[in-house]
Amino acid sequence: MRYPIIIHPDERLLKKAEPIEYITDEIVELLDNMYETMVAHDGIGLAAPQIGKNLRIAVVEVEEGDRFDFINPEIIDRKGTTIDVEGCLSIPETYGTVERADEVTVRYYDREGSEMEVTAYGYLARAFQHEIDHLNGKLFIDQVIEIIKPEDLERYMEEHADD
Repeated sequence: MRYPIIIHPDERLLKKAEPIEYITDEIVELLDNMYETMVAHDGIGLAAPQIGKNLRIAVVEVEEGDRFDFINPEIIDRKGTTIDVEGCLSIPETYGTVERADEVTVRYYDREGSEMEVTAYGYLARAFQHEIDHLNGKLFIDQVIEIIKPEDLERYMEEHADD
């Protein structure tokens, strides 16, 4: 089942999401539906608040077949910084540069209820931080250094390909 994406400035995007106490069949089904919704909208990440669910769950897939289902994720370590371009399904046609940690370690529960830790670098680390920010009621536009117009995005990316 695909969900409609909540669009900024909807107040639901600004609330801190509630932790999951029990991983039920409904939560697992929600993760699968969120993934389907994310893929249908050509995204690489989706947090539950973006579909109107005030729950601390998110899905991320930067590389096909390398899917992360996060339940109650928290960043437990950050290293380095980097500035890169971000966009968001909840803020269509808006792009901008954001400074984030270049490496993060995230502790979370998987769909089976096992506590997990993963360390990510570069673009994957950026995606993790972006989605966890959503769970904390934070949007990337609140951290933007430079707005990039949609018509300038391709040129900007080419000019900064070696950054």
